[in-house]
Amino acid sequence: MSATATTAARTTYRIKLDHIEACNCQHGCNCQFGGFPNEGKCEFLIGYHIREGRYGDVDLGGTKVVVALKYPGAIHEGNGRCVLFVGDDASREQVDALEEIWSGRAGGMPWEALAGTLSSVEGPVQRPIEMKVDGKRSSFQIPGVLELELTPLVDPVSGEEKEVQIRYPKGGFFWDTADCTTSATMRIDYGDLAFSYPGKFASVAVAEWSNEA
Repeated sequence: MSATATTAARTTYRIKLDHIEACNCQHGCNCQFGGFPNEGKCEFLIGYHIREGRYGDVDLGGTKVVVALKYPGAIHEGNGRCVLFVGDDASREQVDALEEIWSGRAGGMPWEALAGTLSSVEGPVQRPIEMKVDGKRSSFQIPGVLELELTPLVDPVSGEEKEVQIRYPKGGFFWDTADCTTSATMRIDYGDLAFSYPGKFASVAVAEWSNEA
């Protein structure tokens, strides 16, 4: 099948979502600047709440997704391991649509690019996802599996909350602008994915993804 035919047959999607993440990097996350994680390896959790959007005729508004990933080095160096969790309240049609997007098969950034860096993908695994979208105090958890709770950065001198952002004026990979926070709690215990990194880099953002030109 030609590339043109493949593109023509592709189901279009457009979604707007809340992006809640934390990783094992120090505050600032050198991946954002130098392209390589502070500690050599890259391990992180990201929670997504889709505010609105559709995959073809499937309404994805209100659905929740969590991904857990680990890489032995930088993301672009590959050999990553990913588990895709989808909320247990999602319908079969929604799960199928979310799998197409997060697997990269539907096209569009960031997952079309990320798919090529993964050597192992598990899921979609449907589990109850509890998620609170509250800016720099956002959180999510899958009971008995993983948990992430964000808390604002605090100035050690004044004791006041610090306002720090990372912004990509020409457009970023996951998001264009994110508020930087830190992780009060960040852990997962799921098979060979087992790590805990409280007090490390975290951020919250709103992003829009699409596979439309």
